[in-house]
Amino acid sequence: MSNPAIEGPPAIGATLQALRQGQKLSLDELSKRAGVSKSMLSQIERNTTNPTVAVLWRLSNALGVSITDFLASGRPERAAPLISVVAAHATPSLINPDGQSELRILGPIELAGKFEWYELIIQPGGSLTSEAHEPGAREHLSVLSGSAVVRAGAEETKLRQGETARYAVDVPHAISNPGKSVATMLLVVAHPD
Repeated sequence: MSNPAIEGPPAIGATLQALRQGQKLSLDELSKRAGVSKSMLSQIERNTTNPTVAVLWRLSNALGVSITDFLASGRPERAAPLISVVAAHATPSLINPDGQSELRILGPIELAGKFEWYELIIQPGGSLTSEAHEPGAREHLSVLSGSAVVRAGAEETKLRQGETARYAVDVPHAISNPGKSVATMLLVVAHPD
């Protein structure tokens, strides 16, 4: 009995290029998202270098695919899985220098500038203050726990758990926590078309 034909090495470069182009990402955008240099990505796509497992892991996380998608021979059947999961440790966050507020970035980078959504956590007595965004921009803030005060321009309102405020953010605005416990909120920023 003869051995079945042994396939050549997986076409990682072609697979990477197909996945990247399928998600309409430039080399520069994928480089920033994955933390892999643009020149390294170019070399992988041209099959002039083989990526390490660590690099494949970064790329698979950045593209929302499994490492095994890179190891399958030929072109992937679809550019991205129907469901992709971002691990809690991989969710980026921005912490105010005073440590009183944290924005966990929940929205995907490709929607930035259109819609952005965050988990906002503000310590008692803390606040998140912002300058005016572009004309027509609005925020939608839902209080999941605790309470908050929202100020947009000269107007101000208090929100309790379960309430949502929708307000213009083309003026200076702020969200603060007047309570004695941590406030957790969902913040959606809608930019005009």
